[in-house]
Amino acid sequence: MFKRKEGRTKNHNTCQDNPKPPNSRAEQGKVLVEGKACSRTAILNRPSALNALNTSMGARLLKLYRSWEDNPDIGFVVMKGSGRAFCAGGDIVSLYHLINQGKLEDCKEFFRTVYSFIYELGTYLKPHVAILDGITMGGGAGVSIPGTFRVATNKTAFATPETLIGFHPDAGASFFLSHLPGHLGEYLALSGENLNGAEMIACGLATHYSYSERLELIEQQLGKLFTDDPSVIEATLEKWIETVDKCFSHDTVEEIFDALESEASGTNDAFCNSTLRRLKEASPLSLKVSLRSIREGRFQTLDQCLVREYRMSLQGIFKQISTDFCEGVRARMVDKDLAPKWNPPNLEQVSEDMVEHYFSPLSELEPDLELPTEKREAFT
Repeated sequence: MFKRKEGRTKNHNTCQDNPKPPNSRAEQGKVLVEGKACSRTAILNRPSALNALNTSMGARLLKLYRSWEDNPDIGFVVMKGSGRAFCAGGDIVSLYHLINQGKLEDCKEFFRTVYSFIYELGTYLKPHVAILDGITMGGGAGVSIPGTFRVATNKTAFATPETLIGFHPDAGASFFLSHLPGHLGEYLALSGENLNGAEMIACGLATHYSYSERLELIEQQLGKLFTDDPSVIEATLEKWIETVDKCFSHDTVEEIFDALESEASGTNDAFCNSTLRRLKEASPLSLKVSLRSIREGRFQTLDQCLVREYRMSLQGIFKQISTDFCEGVRARMVDKDLAPKWNPPNLEQVSEDMVEHYFSPLSELEPDLELPTEKREAFT
């Protein structure tokens, strides 16, 4: 699905503000390491938080992966999660509290650190295997999909649900979603809908498939990965993919709504009705921002997407345009009333200027994300 460029070289000066390494045993315990003959396994270990990523976890991953890339005795790297999740994304509740405490520098450090690790993974010189056994959402996709292999299972639940919390699919999502077949990327980005492991195989997000019970054997014999033939799944998804392309190929969110409503009224299609319900729950501003992000990502490299998403993420947390991110996290993760008060409350009130602001350069005092593109060539 993603093409690697030749001629990349190692360099570890990832950005001006180098992430701070985790400084406590408890923080280091959130990313465990298993060593084998010619491989290393990083285990995301916050099962009570569904392995959500925080800044110290990103910094530890960055440090470990750099050391493993430099080690000639290590042939490949594996990442997996503990408990019932691979990784549910970033620790958005912590971000919510940091924003409300005025600690925006800590928020920026989180995004810089995690995005820098994603770029490291996306330009990694050694094979990488991510075992997506369980919940894989948001940043969890970001720290797995840019790698070489993604093993999905019967327990995998994949989604990029950021519009439902007033944000945008980030962590490289505008790159990998925009490269999916047809307009599946727009559908997943705007609706936040789930894919199971078989569906990830069918659209190319995953490279291999296994029942969860077989994972121990796969980890023992990574050279002989068990795969599942996606042709049967593709046949059953053919009609669904056609509907996705028909509805999500339109230029605007309003036109996408109209197409779904037209399909639903004519056939009472359960898929269209379900998708409409999810879109109506999402932040109107986030829907428009996310659609443009996916469309731009289709013509950008991984590094260009990450730099743009960093800019968009800071615009999202600065509250200069909207407070939708904090409001979305409050409604779904903090107070859990599931009744966010979006601002603006509907698509009609989302102006072109508001959307454009997310894609505008940061102030002269706020530098863009810097990545070592001259030393580590990004994917196209």
